Amino acid sequence: MSLYALGDLHLHFQSELKSRAQMKDRVWKNHEEKFVKNCGKLIGPDDVLVLVGDHSWGRNFGECEKDFEYIAALPGKKILTRGNHDMFWDAKRTAALNERFGGKFFLLQSNYAAYGDYALVGTKGFTFEGPFYLDGRGRIAGWDEKAEKHAEKLVEREAERLMEGLEKARAAGYRKYIIFLHYPPTNILEKDSAFTKIAEEYRAEQVVYAHCHGESRFYDSIMGEKNGVIYRLVSGDFLRWMPEKIL
Repeated sequence: MSLYALGDLHLHFQSELKSRAQMKDRVWKNHEEKFVKNCGKLIGPDDVLVLVGDHSWGRNFGECEKDFEYIAALPGKKILTRGNHDMFWDAKRTAALNERFGGKFFLLQSNYAAYGDYALVGTKGFTFEGPFYLDGRGRIAGWDEKAEKHAEKLVEREAERLMEGLEKARAAGYRKYIIFLHYPPTNILEKDSAFTKIAEEYRAEQVVYAHCHGESRFYDSIMGEKNGVIYRLVSGDFLRWMPEKIL
């Protein structure tokens, strides 16, 4: 049994493609077929595949139906975390959605999924992405304070949701954790954040995230080991649609 992850599929079988960059970048051409082929090479029926947010461009269930069918047909056991474009997923209705999708895939939000002696815990997360203001030398001179305050509220909410899942896992006896975020754990300016502090507090072994896609964004956050935690970027175009083996 192995654990794999990849994020940012941005499926649109029934909905309009909303990303101009995605239309232009060759790595996105037939990416759905590439991903299915790569999954078939790697993932067996007992393996687990975590899809780390931004599953569909659909605005509602009607526009996501074929996207869900695509995900359900992928090999292995599927676990989904929320992305910023997943309009079908109200975080407060996760339990109801898990009843709806039972047997097809599991939605990870304010709960946990068991993987051996690990608890898999996830939330959408959030990072303050600007705008940043530069001086004549290209140094950060300031930023949009109103946007920053709004971001702080979103970070606080998402951190609470992440800790809710971790506490449920801890109460069930788990002491080994892997955290999945859609947004990166920090923005390009930050050395740490609420999410890195939580990962260190709970001694999570890994933090797996997506959202940073397009070559100019691949290195916007932490990659590799920091303070005992391994950070992995698993955006689909970064991985060239080859699922990353986590464990």
